[in-house]
Amino acid sequence: MKALKSDKQRGLNIVIIGCGKVGTSLVEKLSRENHDITVIDKDPEKIRSIIDSYDVIGIAGNGASFSVQMEAEVPNADILISVTQSDELNLLCCIVAKRASNCETIARVRTPDYSNEAQYLKDQLGLAMIINPEKASAKEISRILHTPTALGVSSFARGHAEMIRVNIPSSSLLPGKKLSELEDVMSGDVLVCAVERGEELFIPDGSFTLLENDIINFICPSQKSLSYLKRFGFKTSQVRDVLIVGGGRTSYYLAEELISYGIQVRIVEIDKSRCDELSSLLPKAIIINGDGTNEDVLKEARIENVDAVVSLTGIDEENIMLTLHAQGISNAKLVTKIDRIMFPEAISRLNLGSIVRPKYLTTDAIVAFVRSRSASKNSSIETLVRLFDNRGEAIEFIADSDSPVVDIPLKDLSTKDHLLIACIGRNGRTLIPSGNECIKAGDLVIIVTTHTGLRELEDILI
Repeated sequence: MKALKSDKQRGLNIVIIGCGKVGTSLVEKLSRENHDITVIDKDPEKIRSIIDSYDVIGIAGNGASFSVQMEAEVPNADILISVTQSDELNLLCCIVAKRASNCETIARVRTPDYSNEAQYLKDQLGLAMIINPEKASAKEISRILHTPTALGVSSFARGHAEMIRVNIPSSSLLPGKKLSELEDVMSGDVLVCAVERGEELFIPDGSFTLLENDIINFICPSQKSLSYLKRFGFKTSQVRDVLIVGGGRTSYYLAEELISYGIQVRIVEIDKSRCDELSSLLPKAIIINGDGTNEDVLKEARIENVDAVVSLTGIDEENIMLTLHAQGISNAKLVTKIDRIMFPEAISRLNLGSIVRPKYLTTDAIVAFVRSRSASKNSSIETLVRLFDNRGEAIEFIADSDSPVVDIPLKDLSTKDHLLIACIGRNGRTLIPSGNECIKAGDLVIIVTTHTGLRELEDILI
């Protein structure tokens, strides 16, 4: 006889509308976490492909149709997620679901006009979340450009802490050093919490020795990240001018953010009408109408002299080739957008600088929300970031007063192997905890681990 799931094991009933890149990624991730999933898409071929690959129910139809939502049993759903290509359809799907049920709704909304009104739409339509992949990508790229040595920068503790991903060069003081030997340099404010060496991923302790070309993730207070990079022997010169190739929504959001910081921006875009639109939207940016894969156009855009080159066309292969070209003719900081994760091992062998994957940013935010809703009330997930091609996760929990890990010295907690309590956010302060530190109710607790699927803070215990 099949055993019943406990409350902690039981998954949620989730309806996903739209089987594009993000929808498929959500199915892949959430189906591993014990949820009952129904997918809806107008394209029967996409539905067939999804149900052949995953243990889900598929319905071909219009996700905004009341009858289709009834067929998908939306009144019994816990969460409905609409990630079609149309903002309006996503919002309409959520409105219909809210009228038909008490489920929580999430909509992908990408258009700048709607994005600027996200809070109003969320409040008025009763949405649990509005997610904008392009805006999230732009913020990620902006953080990377403000820390030019970094391959990646993730924000935690409501902006008070940052996790920096860097490759250790020979010029740094880190190669050959045990982490315990760096305590004076780190001053208790910084912690190396994950190391990638070739195909291996380590959650290190004090006896771990760093080597040249290791890729490390360290966490520290946001205002101290640049000073620690400088202490470790990394270059910290600031980006002053940026060349963006491709004039889509991500480019617009990124340019708007960079210009607000006084950074000069050039955008190369092949479509003349889009150039005219960008010129109107971004009067302080230099807009160049031309093919970003043409060497003469790139020379005109001063690719050899800029501080950073960001490849944001809609074609992954173009972005990769643009980055490799820029690498050969300039010393610029390189950022590459990749939407489809094909041949990940081959891509990892290329020096593409910082890689930004909008699909991951979107799914991580939604998966964090889903895990919070499927957990007990002992904690909830604030942030989730996948590390090293999904081999590890950094998860930020809010500790509840009823959590079994609260008010116990960390050294007395029986935690899982390959797991690190990396940082605690408390009243706007960032703490790198010692073994004597206790987690308090209301703390933001950042966990780094190779275990995936943690739903609540107590899951760190054996």
